Amino acid sequence: MELMEIIKKRRSIRRYSDRQISRRDMEKIIEAGAAAPNAGGGQRSILVGVHNSRLTTQIGLMNMKKFDRSKLAGSYVSREQPSVIDDPSIRNGFYGAPSVVIIFGQKNFMFRTADAFCCAENMVLQAAELDIASCIISRGEETFSDEEGEKLLREWDIPENYSAVCFVILGYTDDKQPSSKPIRQGRIKIIE
Repeated sequence: MELMEIIKKRRSIRRYSDRQISRRDMEKIIEAGAAAPNAGGGQRSILVGVHNSRLTTQIGLMNMKKFDRSKLAGSYVSREQPSVIDDPSIRNGFYGAPSVVIIFGQKNFMFRTADAFCCAENMVLQAAELDIASCIISRGEETFSDEEGEKLLREWDIPENYSAVCFVILGYTDDKQPSSKPIRQGRIKIIE
């Protein structure tokens, strides 16, 4: 499959079955994230794969603990794949995905967010090539900002000067793949 086909095939999935991805596929997805462009070639992001559905659910619930609906801009995401923005009854910020990769960035580093999202984008594209459903989730820092989160970071040996930036949830959809949407007019401009 050519890269442009993979890019157009990839969708953000927010409905998952219980079926776990293989460890080999998770390793390949994480490797794609580690190969992402990064500021100055510093390779500062730390990628932690959680290949345990119970722990993934725990972290997904932690992700929603401090979700502040008052900060939403009021946009609607999807009827096919509702998000926490669309449905206030969703309590697991990872939508039941059985695996997650957590991307940590160095605190006070100007390009930590850009580096993390480059890693995330590489991972969702690799997942799409493997026919694995994925979605990039934010709210990283607040997910681990209490005693429960800090305990996990210590167990995982995450340096104190790092915090979570975002997540890539992984699994298999419990539904059909959402249809692609045409690129909205006016988003692309080329100036010569």
